Amino acid sequence: MNAEWDDKQTRIEAAKELLAQAVDSLEGSANLEIALRVYGHQSPITPTFQNCNDTKLEIPFGINNFQRIKGFIKTIKAKGTTPIARSLEASAEDFPDMNSRNIIILITDGLEACDNDPCVIAKKLKDKNINITPFVIGLGLNLDYLEQFKCIGSYSEAETKNAFKNALKNVVSKALVNTTVQINLNDISGKPVETDVTMFLYKAGTNQLKYTFEHTMNRYNNPDTLILDPSIKYDLVVNTTPKVELYDITIKKNIHNTIVLDAPQGYIRTRLVNATRNYNIQTRVIQDNNLASTLNVQDINTTDKYIVGNYKVEILTLPRSYQNIKVNQSSVTNIDIEAPGLFTYKCGNTTVGQIFILNVNGKWDWVCNIDQQSTSGQWYLQPGQYRVAYRQKSIRSSVYSYEQDFRIISNKTTSLNL
Repeated sequence: MNAEWDDKQTRIEAAKELLAQAVDSLEGSANLEIALRVYGHQSPITPTFQNCNDTKLEIPFGINNFQRIKGFIKTIKAKGTTPIARSLEASAEDFPDMNSRNIIILITDGLEACDNDPCVIAKKLKDKNINITPFVIGLGLNLDYLEQFKCIGSYSEAETKNAFKNALKNVVSKALVNTTVQINLNDISGKPVETDVTMFLYKAGTNQLKYTFEHTMNRYNNPDTLILDPSIKYDLVVNTTPKVELYDITIKKNIHNTIVLDAPQGYIRTRLVNATRNYNIQTRVIQDNNLASTLNVQDINTTDKYIVGNYKVEILTLPRSYQNIKVNQSSVTNIDIEAPGLFTYKCGNTTVGQIFILNVNGKWDWVCNIDQQSTSGQWYLQPGQYRVAYRQKSIRSSVYSYEQDFRIISNKTTSLNL
């Protein structure tokens, strides 16, 4: 706890400061008593000795003991070892009434340093019908150690003083407010496994945005627990592609609420199948039942996530092409695009004209127009059989129209003199 954070304040000093502020915020709360147990503060560690019994209930539970606890917090010095398991075992006897809602908040920057396993102690407490699930705040702990807290309770990590402040505030809120919420984003089989998407919670029927969350799975692969104000109703917008919404949600007080939305998703991947260089190609993804609205413009060689269903994809090449596709749960649908070839032309005078491609029915489809202000130009065109029809701009007779056919091959350059 004597290690320094970025602001040159030690972890113990930061913990004391923020813990005192938390005690201040709790004073005056109805039906609340708090106590303070400290470990590793009495016996210094020596090269040959560490006192694994260095844990003590310094301020017992009581009414209006907030100032006593704040006063003692100021005197704490980090001297000794880290007997987490023994402290947890001893803390079970600190509570005067096992019929109350009893909460432990454990703050540590060290691992279990003695010979006891916190998981064994947690099981002992449960075997005695002592139902205490600690909130653990780890200050700068190695994340590999988190699994050792899994059997104890809810874990929050704090790498900075500000992160510790937020974690402590969140833990105190969860401890005091017994109204919690999780948002299940279900896949096609009804399992809440979809995640990593922004959620907006509006006051129902309004544009008042109350909360913004990135949907997160906790360490046990369950949707994370949220604290929401239960006094209002909500409209939920989940920003998948396309978004899914749920309106007029009621949060019930003093229980754990589960909000369920169907948000099954899969992937669209765009790729060039035979390119020898990079090409800047985009695709326009359109929902099958709303062709006028663009859902997303996706770059070539990228993968994006979409709600399961049918889509039309417009490939923004010259000429345009289209694919009808289906996105399936958790699978990738590939949009394969042939690499274009480069077409260049030169002419002695400014020219009017158009370029066409021969379609599968043997007819010519328009592709693009020649720039009437220039004597040269170039385009990347998809492979195929083309025709350019043109005449010199200054000539006022249709009889001087010309045409030339040419073929475009992927990754090759085709040049014409008009």
